[in-house]
Amino acid sequence: MTARGWFLFSLMGVVWGIPYLMIKVAVDAPLSPSTVVFTRCAVGAVLLLPFALRQGGLAGTLRTHWRPMLAFACIEIIVPWFTLTDAERHLSSSTAGLLIAGVPIVGVLMARFFGETERLGARRVAGLTLGLAGVTVLTVPHLTGGDARSLAEVLLTVLGYATAPLIAARYLKDVPTLQLTAPCLALAAIVYAPAAALTWPSSVPSPQVLTSLAGLGVICTAVAFVAFLELIKEVGPTRSTVITYVNPAVAVAAGALFLGESLTVGIVVAFTLILAGSVLATAGGGGGGSGPLDPGGPAVGRRGRARPVAWSTRQTSRADGRVECP
Repeated sequence: MTARGWFLFSLMGVVWGIPYLMIKVAVDAPLSPSTVVFTRCAVGAVLLLPFALRQGGLAGTLRTHWRPMLAFACIEIIVPWFTLTDAERHLSSSTAGLLIAGVPIVGVLMARFFGETERLGARRVAGLTLGLAGVTVLTVPHLTGGDARSLAEVLLTVLGYATAPLIAARYLKDVPTLQLTAPCLALAAIVYAPAAALTWPSSVPSPQVLTSLAGLGVICTAVAFVAFLELIKEVGPTRSTVITYVNPAVAVAAGALFLGESLTVGIVVAFTLILAGSVLATAGGGGGGSGPLDPGGPAVGRRGRARPVAWSTRQTSRADGRVECP
């Protein structure tokens, strides 16, 4: 994986590891799930729409790609963000984050359903397995509370998070990131506006709650979505979901730092397994080689040896430095 890919992966591991804590603060206020989702989406849309409009061609993008954009908005935002937020009324933030770590496994299965040709290879399968082992070690002491409905809501969230990147990579790869993110967030805000209005709090929430809502909208939505879509373009849809192995580790670390939760030996072991699994699962080549959609692997000639990439003014980091200058 390229340096840019690792940067985006690391960034997403952090910024989508802290929403669980912020959501828990908000729903314990208590704010309704509709209010939390509406606020999060509205803030993100307000921040990103001006930049999307400035790029030009937004209307044309909507006319051409409205069907897959609508599917992406529903599967990635409108449904999962509500089900996850509602589930956290009964589940702890760390438990919710830990359960979401099943996304890469579901993503691998859904990729086959979508006819994805990206080859996993033994190294990446080992990484997925190692990461799942780390999540298991981390999960066992924390799976407390909740009910059947909450667990079903998290599983529905997992399904959405695993499927949406495949839609983005297959049908929306040519859509500029801002022109995909901003309209989807705006649509989600419109969908939840009526329910949020009916359940809007009668008094101003505490500064802690307002800070959590602001963080959800600015960091975990506006910044995170732009970075996530760029990550999908950089490393592929299946590999990008491996961030959900890092997210629960960040969620537990946030609890230890800001809520005084204990940091046990088991948690440290789980951290090690999760991070090692993430490195293996996101590494290119090894154990089966790189598939056609594997950006981390080299361009291969007919004899299997890396071939140089022709020089271009639009050259990116994906060439891994193998450029023939004229």
